[in-house]
Amino acid sequence: MICYAGIDSGSWNTKAVVIDVDGRVLGAAVARSGADLAAAAELTYAGALAKSGRTHDEVAAVWATGFGRDTVPFADGSRTELDCHGRGVAFYLTGPLVIVDIGGQDAKVIRLDAEGRRLSHRMNRKCAAGTGSFLDEIALRLGVDIQDLDALSRGATEELELSSFCTVFAGTELLTLIRTGKRPADLAMAAYRSLIKRVIAMDVFTGRVVATGGVVAFHPTMVTLLAQACRGEVVVPPHPQEIGAFGAALAARDAPASLMSDEMADEPAAVEDGGPGAE
Repeated sequence: MICYAGIDSGSWNTKAVVIDVDGRVLGAAVARSGADLAAAAELTYAGALAKSGRTHDEVAAVWATGFGRDTVPFADGSRTELDCHGRGVAFYLTGPLVIVDIGGQDAKVIRLDAEGRRLSHRMNRKCAAGTGSFLDEIALRLGVDIQDLDALSRGATEELELSSFCTVFAGTELLTLIRTGKRPADLAMAAYRSLIKRVIAMDVFTGRVVATGGVVAFHPTMVTLLAQACRGEVVVPPHPQEIGAFGAALAARDAPASLMSDEMADEPAAVEDGGPGAE
């Protein structure tokens, strides 16, 4: 049976997805990217293939996306993160959409029209305060595993605020609150609120909002807080952490229509660290 694969080589994690001709996910895998991006791509691809029950010979094409898309030696093509995240979400949901993707090292806001075409995007690359690495730092300061941070935050009873947008300064501020005897649960929730504040400052969130990324997949409190900030429902599509890899697999399936320059000439210009409502 013919199938297709996508690799999302991120700065924090590498994701791989194998799909059939109808876009159904047959297998997926995630691993830390580390210093050897090619090895991480090989590892996740092998893992996704094993879970799919397919062999290399059944894969018609593999496309790559993400931070390290040019380091995937077995990829037949590549697309930008913006294209693949938009493509993956649009497969499941009809537009217009505002996609919020929160990854390990950056956050993105992507706007799609009713036909799933990208209208604009904003990216936060100058500071890690709006990303998963910020939560890793907070968990380290609190002495808990990152996977336990969400459950810890649900016990919050006091509304605290981390006023700094900088990860380093926020960590210092957190230590000050710890010295004053503030509870870990309240501090964990304060970290989530701080991250949401940073993301919300990137754009104006109106219409149908969709949340993707590893932070969304493993920190459901983020989705709740984002919905509160947007004053509306926030939709989480299937496999939100692997949505970029899924979009790359769709691009592989849809080639040669997708065979164009990786950095499209009509790519809307990115706006970094800001936008309406930014500090």
